[in-house]
Formats: sequence, C-alpha cells, structure tokens
Amino acid sequence: MVKEVFSNKNLLAISLTSTAFMVVQMAWMPFWPKYLKDVLGADALAIGLISGITTAENMLFSLPGGIIADRYGRRSIIIWGSFFRTFSPLIYFLAPSWEWIILAAMFNGLQSVYMPAFQAIVADSIPSRSRGTGYGAYNTITSIPMIFSPTIGGICMDMWGYVFGLKVFLIIQIIVSLIVTFIRWRVIKETIDIKDQRKSQSRVSIKLVTEQPKPIKVMLLVAVIGSFSARLVMDFSNLYALDVIKITNTQLGIISTIVGIMMAALALPAGMLSDKYGRKNNIMVSRLANPITQWLIAYTASFEMYAGVRLFSGMAMAFGGGGGYAGGPAWNALIADIVPPEKRATVMGTQSTFAALVGAPSAIFGGWLWQVFSPQTPFMVSGVVGLVAAALFWFGVQEPTKEEKLKAIEKHEKGDIGLGDPK
Repeated sequence: MVKEVFSNKNLLAISLTSTAFMVVQMAWMPFWPKYLKDVLGADALAIGLISGITTAENMLFSLPGGIIADRYGRRSIIIWGSFFRTFSPLIYFLAPSWEWIILAAMFNGLQSVYMPAFQAIVADSIPSRSRGTGYGAYNTITSIPMIFSPTIGGICMDMWGYVFGLKVFLIIQIIVSLIVTFIRWRVIKETIDIKDQRKSQSRVSIKLVTEQPKPIKVMLLVAVIGSFSARLVMDFSNLYALDVIKITNTQLGIISTIVGIMMAALALPAGMLSDKYGRKNNIMVSRLANPITQWLIAYTASFEMYAGVRLFSGMAMAFGGGGGYAGGPAWNALIADIVPPEKRATVMGTQSTFAALVGAPSAIFGGWLWQVFSPQTPFMVSGVVGLVAAALFWFGVQEPTKEEKLKAIEKHEKGDIGLGDPK
C-alpha cells in the first residue's frame, strides 16, 4: 500500500522536497522567537504583532490561491509559491531590527497562495481507497527532519550564538528553496483538466460556504475557533521554554527530536487506523490533547516536565494532526472523503482564510496577555478555547460511512460528481 502511494511521482517529489526544506527550517525555526527578542529587540507584544500580520497575509492569499488552483490548475501556483519562499529567509538574514520582519510577512503571504493547491495536489495524488495510509506515509516522510534538525540547531545556537548560528541556517534555507523550486518545476504534473475546470467554474460568492455539505461547514467553524486557540501561543511556546523554564537551546532541540521520532513512528500506523476505523476518532485525539497540553505547559517548571508534555502532544498530533488549526493528515483525508477533487483547493483555501481572519488578532492578544498578566495566561486561555473547538467537532461532524465513501469513489472513477455535491 505504501509502495502504491509513492509510485506517484507528484507525491514523491512533494514529499522529498518538503522534507529537504524542513530539514533546514527545523534547525532554526524553534529559536526564531528568541532571536526576535534577544537580537532584533522585539518584546512579547511585537512578536504577537509580527505573527498577526503574517497570519493576516495568509488570510488575504489562501482563498484566492484555492480558487486559482481549482480553476487554472495546481502546478503553476505551487511552483511560484515555492519560489516566493526564498525571499522571507533573505529578509530575515538582512534585518537589523524586528520592524523589518513585517516586510518578510508580505512574502510569507505570497507564499501562502500555493498552500491550498499544495494540499489539493497531495489529496489528488493519494489513492482514494487508502487515503489515511497515504497521508500517514506522507506525514512519516515529512516528519523525518524533526528527528535530528532541532537538536543540531540547538547545539549550533549554544556553540555559535543566535546571530551567527541562525544566519548560517538562513543562507542554507535560501539555497534549498531555490533547489526545491527547480525540482518541483521539472517533476510535478497537473492533476486536473484545466479546460473543463474553466468551463464549469462559477463566480466567487458566499455560496463557497453556504453550498458546502454540513460537515464541511462545521469543520470551517472548528478551524476558526481552533486557529484562535493555537495562535494565542504558537509563537510563545519555545520562548516560554527558553525564557521561563530556562532550558538550554540544546535541550529544546532534544525535545523536538524526541517528538519528531514519535510522530514519524506513529504517522503511518495512525493513517492505517483512520482507513480502517474512520478519521473522526483520530482527529478528536489531537483536538483534545492540544488544549490539555496548553494547560500543562502553564504549570511546567523543568526540562523533564516540559519534555513529557511535548511528547504527549506529539503522540496526539501523529494520530490526528492539526490539533489547533485546519490541517493534518486525518483532517485533510476527511475533507478529501467529502469534497470532490474539483472543489478541494477552494474548500481548503476557504478554511485557511477564515481561520487566519480570526487567528491574526489572536496572536497579538496572546502577546498582550503575556506582557500584561503573565507568560502562563495565554496558555490557559488557549486551553479553554481549544476544548470548545473539540466539543463542536465531536457533536457537529458526521463522518461519511464506508458505503458512502465507496459510492463516491465509484462516481469519481466514472467521472461523476463526488460525495460533497450538495445535491
């Protein structure tokens, strides 16, 4: 089954290039908030502001990116989006102060235009009858960088300091981004008939939301609430570990490595379980674990305790993914089960846009809570909001039965409409 998944050149190319990019990114990204604070002079509120602006940029570009991908194809937008990923690390490298990072946020927004197409082409390329296994295999490959990159990055930061250490990895990141763009340009093939899509597409309107099946509408609301919860603390978790718990960069890297091993080891079995027993249970594991993790972090006071909490979170993420936001293997597999191929990128872009709309001010709010009350406060608030999203998903989303999935697959193979058709 795994061999069948990776016999697809698109999926193989995307998996390997994503892994190459993440190998470098995971070596410096865990230490980025600390670099912003200690080197570029950003306080907690400024870090939240930068995160909010980046999220707002994603909001502006995700939905148009999804619509373009469904109307004009996945390939071109993925290649251009991959190219734009080169500019953010270049600005990070040159930035003399944190205000410059706002400029990098604009390019982050431009690169986000390709994420719905990226998610859709993965869904298009995975065999319909083994979607959970396919996502599990894909997630296993792309989780590999978490096994060793953060530890290497942590050791380098402790040895060289944040300025030299981070800038070395940023230079490598720029080079890898260009290589990734070239490989995707040469290998990736289009997965939809662009001419037919242009004929069948209607104007963009509120119907993008109202005409979706009920499970997709509920998942959209869950994504919005979950994004608010996640963005409250997303840019502060590692800063909390380094500044409040006082662990070293190497220790933070080791924790990320342990979590990476756990996620890589469990991703494929979790995908197989979702194929056999359904996506909903897997998603609920991560949806419940995420808010619990935030509460536990607020009461963590040592390296050992923090490592235990992160390990618990990593195990849950391996099963469902996307514990605090829209995405993850089981989540995307469930969307692919419900939504026909010609609408997937638009639906995924819609979720990302609405989630970013709420997530942008949430990051600023998290920084304000940290600065005005205490570093623990945003984690506690995040936990409460995350539980609301989990409850809404459990009671509001009805997963398609195996029989309904098989019928949808048969219709798609015959060229008919998919399960997500509102009729």
